[in-house]
Amino acid sequence: MRQRVITAVIALIIFIPIIIAGGIWVDIAAIALGVVALSEVLIMRKKLLVSPEAWISGIGIIAVIAPNSWWDWLPSYLNPWYIVYLFVLLLLIRTVVSKNRFSFDDASVITLSMLYIGIGFHFFIEARGVGLIALLYALFIVWTTDSGAYMIGRKLGRNKLAPHISPNKTWEGSIGGSLVATIVGSVFWYFYPIGHFSLGIMILLTLIFSVVGQFGDLVESALKRYYGVKDSGKILPGHGGILDRFDSLLLVLPVIHLFGLI
Repeated sequence: MRQRVITAVIALIIFIPIIIAGGIWVDIAAIALGVVALSEVLIMRKKLLVSPEAWISGIGIIAVIAPNSWWDWLPSYLNPWYIVYLFVLLLLIRTVVSKNRFSFDDASVITLSMLYIGIGFHFFIEARGVGLIALLYALFIVWTTDSGAYMIGRKLGRNKLAPHISPNKTWEGSIGGSLVATIVGSVFWYFYPIGHFSLGIMILLTLIFSVVGQFGDLVESALKRYYGVKDSGKILPGHGGILDRFDSLLLVLPVIHLFGLI
């Protein structure tokens, strides 16, 4: 527990000034986090970080995460997603030249990871571009859902939520976490509004975002269970890897964007 607290304090000391500063600092941080998260998937998949597929996917995820302004130099007929597809194409070519030592399954896992992780961190940048308040709104939802579920689950948890992938989570904790996040997120929005929705709609949306965040956690738990690992990585002592810390946010931010809030 002590190591966990120390790691959290150090991470916040680094993280908070970056999101306050915004701009290029957030761009660099999001790209760095995304590349590390992708490397965690590669390691779980037992791929070398110096392999051709690691280099291709590493550059590819940078292209996915990059803010829209980075693509202003492209000719008007080229969509930035075409650039991303070129890296997918390289992964497919890799299946041929490797004589199936790198398989279509490998290419599929890496491509999905590039999109899952990359799009999440892309909207991390986009949220900060809208304003610090928009990013804090998303972070508060994720943090309070997680904390609320943990505390309420410990006190009242009886019924397992998804024992096949995450045996410690309970329905009581899940519902309690979402209620706490809905209250905190809605109060935060009331004093620092974003978007054009009414308070009633925002309460409903905040609840939806909290539930989506819990699915993000469960998705990553399923990934780890499939590969038989406890944590996605070891970069954060006591907390695991980058995916362990940002799993909920990777799903929440794109869904918040879907509703036009970022």
